[in-house]
Amino acid sequence: MGHGFTPWWSDDGEGWRVRGRCRTAWGRRAQAWHHRPSAAVRAGAVAVVLGTTAALVPGQTAAAGEASGTPSPYAFADGAQSVEGARSTGNAELLKPGGSYKSSLPSSGKVNYRLELDAASNAYVSVTAVPSPGSTVSVIDGVKVSLQDAEGNSCSGDTASFGAARSPHPIAAWGVRDISPNKSLCQKAGVYFLSVERVDPQGEGSSPEAWDLELVAMTEPGTAKTGATSAPEVWNSATPQPLQGEAERRKGGAGYTGATPLDQGVWRDDIRPGQTLFYKVPVDWGQQVSVTAELGSSSSGGTGYTTDALDLDLYNPARGRVAGVGVGYNGDQKSGSLPPLPPVDHANRSAATAQVSALRFAGSYYLVAHLSEGVAGTFGDGPFVMTLRVRVSGEARGGPEYAGESEPEGVFEVSDQDREAAAEGVAAGDDTAMRALAVGGIGTGSALLVGLGVWTVMARRRSAA
Repeated sequence: MGHGFTPWWSDDGEGWRVRGRCRTAWGRRAQAWHHRPSAAVRAGAVAVVLGTTAALVPGQTAAAGEASGTPSPYAFADGAQSVEGARSTGNAELLKPGGSYKSSLPSSGKVNYRLELDAASNAYVSVTAVPSPGSTVSVIDGVKVSLQDAEGNSCSGDTASFGAARSPHPIAAWGVRDISPNKSLCQKAGVYFLSVERVDPQGEGSSPEAWDLELVAMTEPGTAKTGATSAPEVWNSATPQPLQGEAERRKGGAGYTGATPLDQGVWRDDIRPGQTLFYKVPVDWGQQVSVTAELGSSSSGGTGYTTDALDLDLYNPARGRVAGVGVGYNGDQKSGSLPPLPPVDHANRSAATAQVSALRFAGSYYLVAHLSEGVAGTFGDGPFVMTLRVRVSGEARGGPEYAGESEPEGVFEVSDQDREAAAEGVAAGDDTAMRALAVGGIGTGSALLVGLGVWTVMARRRSAA
């Protein structure tokens, strides 16, 4: 430390103290502690230490919220621009590729947004609908997303619903504009319109509150090789065995942009009723991903059954849904697996089934886990232990030769940084964890020294008085 002081730290139940060899003025100051200040002075010093530490450690407030038992709300992308959905396409606001936006969806009627696309790039717009906590939804209620060109021709349509559990949580659907020699519509450069609406706004049990929306626009460049393609017909469709091994703890994120990276392995997390957790798995060209989700037995001793208590969905890098599984729960250990999925291949986009077509590019595939609110009524507030067994099989191979860059850049590829992030559980390019480590190891120690210095000064003044 530069003061001839070699401390180690311990908590003796009365607050943090420093112990070690005292060789300089620092040590003599520490000896002044035998003049113990009053309880009020000690409390003030501790408040300084804790206040300083809390100011330095990111995510302190969120951690406190989780500890209180309240599920974390959905975390929108940092810097998301607010836009208002227009009732008429004539007033629709522009969504730019690579941008993230926050909007709202009323209980009835469409809202519209505008895109300006070229004639060479594939375009994707993901719409994540976030009902308010405590709202109610019907079985078939959800969000419907459609994309049209300026002439009113339909480019794509997609819906997402809450399912049998009727538990409100973030759900996502996407709009797609494919450039393909097999298609005649939606191939021109120009203005396109994205429309978003509720699937069943008047459904029984659905509350009328507006929902928050997160919209993300992306573009994928065309390939240097042109011509019609067809989806691969042969692939290993056998049901994979769940990966075995000891589970390692990884805390899920509260949104897509904060999704926790995972690589192949067995991962454990705590989840509460009504909570949704986000993870992402790098899957390269030619690789297959399989996932089994397990929900641990209840410790409350309650009896009953919740349909689709644990909902696990897989989304591709453009946040288009690939597949999902619902796990019913009666208080005993339960598990469910995603269906067998083909390897990631650029040609999959030509497949007739949406599940295969969605596996069209490499990148980070998202796992979104939600525990139904209904679990709390029978088995308590938890938390419940959730285990994810993630397998990524097959050798990574080269992808298509893109004739340009995607927006945002690198979203449809797996980099070395992505693999390292998945191994460490820290998002590539995100130094939050490193800052937390630095703060925890160095910043907290500095904060403690500041607090201890204040305490020492108080004690000496009291002694002199």
